[in-house]
Amino acid sequence: MSNTITKTNFNFPEQKSVYKGKVREVYNINDEQLVMIATDRLSAFDVVMPKGIPYKGQILNQIATKMMKATEDVVPNWLTATPDPNVAVGHLCTPFKVEMVIRGYMSGHAAREYKAGKRLLCGVPMPEGMKENDKFPQPIITPATKAEMGDHDEDISREDILKRGIVSEEDYNVLEDYTKKLFQRGTEIAAERGLILVDTKYEFGKTKDGKIVLIDEIHTPDSSRYFYADGYQERQDKGEAQKQLSKEFVRQWLISNGFQGLEGQVLPEMSDDYIESVSERYIELYENITGETFIKADVSNIQERIEANVLEFLK
Repeated sequence: MSNTITKTNFNFPEQKSVYKGKVREVYNINDEQLVMIATDRLSAFDVVMPKGIPYKGQILNQIATKMMKATEDVVPNWLTATPDPNVAVGHLCTPFKVEMVIRGYMSGHAAREYKAGKRLLCGVPMPEGMKENDKFPQPIITPATKAEMGDHDEDISREDILKRGIVSEEDYNVLEDYTKKLFQRGTEIAAERGLILVDTKYEFGKTKDGKIVLIDEIHTPDSSRYFYADGYQERQDKGEAQKQLSKEFVRQWLISNGFQGLEGQVLPEMSDDYIESVSERYIELYENITGETFIKADVSNIQERIEANVLEFLK
């Protein structure tokens, strides 16, 4: 899979440092702006898969930048430019050490916890008598601590965040407010596309002048779960699985191959055919989420393309 980008090692003018996350690599330019490169790495259960997924980085970057533009009137964000299909550039921010997870429906992690008998998630009660993929009476915010590469994000309550001084109460109130506003807008955008925004996560940071802004990604299939609205209620009534648009299909494939990121488990081999099918699913996600046809960028030499575009932008 030579037509993928799984790591970068650029040295841009006035570069101060580089941070490598699970999927994105972030270059600090002169302590003023960040160049964020979305790679084709795929992570599930907080484990990065050994092979890249063609076009995945471009897909994530382009969905995120479109969604940033579609929400900037309700919540400010870090983004200033997109000089390459895989690259976003924006203000240098100090990230908050929590991910703001918001759930409109009881799915994924919440459903797994509920099945295990828990009725409290991050200090938030979940009503009795729900079944998987039912809608919550109102969306619930279930934050997670931000893990270092290779570690697992952990559920945390609002009380613990404040008690441990991870975020001040004043700032946390803003994070909650922004999270609700973004989820509301995301829900409206999804509905226009015949989709349901089930749950998602947002990350925030502070600019140098102390302004809280949305950073990283928003409403992508990596950070969000979508259902098809058509037939949703019918499937719920019959107790059938929902048709969904997210990387949950990768998690399910891993689970069916005996892997959930637990100690001692061996990562199953992904064949080239399977990787190709994952790439096709991501393209389908892009087109459904944005309502636009996906245009594949030239991947004959992604590293050179990205470097040339970023250098041109930084001039």
